[in-house]
Amino acid sequence: MTRSLTPYPSPKERGAKWLSGDVTQTLVCYLSFILCRCRMVRLFYLLTEVIMDIKTIGIASDHAGYQLKQYVKQYLDEHGIAYKDYGTLSEESCDYSDFGHALAKGIEQGEVFPGIAICGSGEGINMTLNKHQSIRAGLCWIPEIAHLIRQHNNANVLVMPGRFIDNDMAKKIMDEFLNTEFEGGRHQRRIDKIPVCE
Repeated sequence: MTRSLTPYPSPKERGAKWLSGDVTQTLVCYLSFILCRCRMVRLFYLLTEVIMDIKTIGIASDHAGYQLKQYVKQYLDEHGIAYKDYGTLSEESCDYSDFGHALAKGIEQGEVFPGIAICGSGEGINMTLNKHQSIRAGLCWIPEIAHLIRQHNNANVLVMPGRFIDNDMAKKIMDEFLNTEFEGGRHQRRIDKIPVCE
């Protein structure tokens, strides 16, 4: 039985086939995929730089916020984020103002950025933090507010009410706070007017 052989295409014929519609379309799709992937990688690095310049996060609480602060530590450990704890170190009754001032000074001196603070209602430690001219602390009990204090107010301290939210809500709030970009523009003009002129 005689078997016919298909002749091997010449270089010219192979070139023509390479430029045919099917092969060209495959090549274009492949190059588009590579370009898209490169752009996504670049976008990722840009976003991580723009969203928030996280160094070591400062954390602080009073006795009423101590348990939630322990969860905050767990959250930061799971995300590979370094932190410095300004106290309190137990559930023994104490004054939120002592630890609020300590955290604020840590941020002002460049030891940490940003901060996370907790007390029972969140109000007392929030008031303490905002006595410092360079601190913009925002009290959050839902993630939508955490988003806005970053987007519109460029908050550098997240404050949470330890007696009114659970760990799951705290996680959502921290996710939003740490991953939201400040919009700038008209919001920067308003922020510039916050400090008291001496």
